[in-house]
Amino acid sequence: MLPLHKLRLRAPAHASVRAPAGDVMSVLLPNMADFDTIYELEDEEDEHVVSEEHLPRYCPEPVIMRGAGHITVFGLSNRFDTEFPSILTGKVAPEEFKTSISRVNACLKKNLPVNVKWLLCGCLCCCCTVGCSLWPVICLNKRTRRSIHKLLEWENNRLYHKLGLHWKLSKRKCESSNMMEYVILIEFLPKYPIFRPD
Repeated sequence: MLPLHKLRLRAPAHASVRAPAGDVMSVLLPNMADFDTIYELEDEEDEHVVSEEHLPRYCPEPVIMRGAGHITVFGLSNRFDTEFPSILTGKVAPEEFKTSISRVNACLKKNLPVNVKWLLCGCLCCCCTVGCSLWPVICLNKRTRRSIHKLLEWENNRLYHKLGLHWKLSKRKCESSNMMEYVILIEFLPKYPIFRPD
């Protein structure tokens, strides 16, 4: 038997010799200068964020309330129908709708008779004044439209914007002729689809 100090162990031929620890570190960290560098990871969710202008918005066609009166001055009828449209069922109470239309009709009732009188006077004196006598009725009609705009804005701020509706006075073609008339347009405010919480 050989003495212990002369005994040598041989590794098998197929076994690999382990590299020194320094070489292992150089494989894991090729450059020590990059060791403490903080890299910003790109968030994949940010790529899928879409601006609100490009989101699909669903809103039904607006409701058109046409004039129902027997007198029309420059496209503005002397009253609107108070009948509740069925498309607004579940959106607004019929009583609230009727109250709003009644307020508009009260404004028209107060202003339009004066406009009609000025229109008749303007037509009688039109030849003598070369059409200048129609200016008062044009200004009065504009003032009436402005007061209805203010009334509808007040109604919108008071109630209808909270219900997802917007009322406005708009100019549209008559159903029976090519003439223009003023109608109350009840628009549905668009609802944006919610893809992720705030």
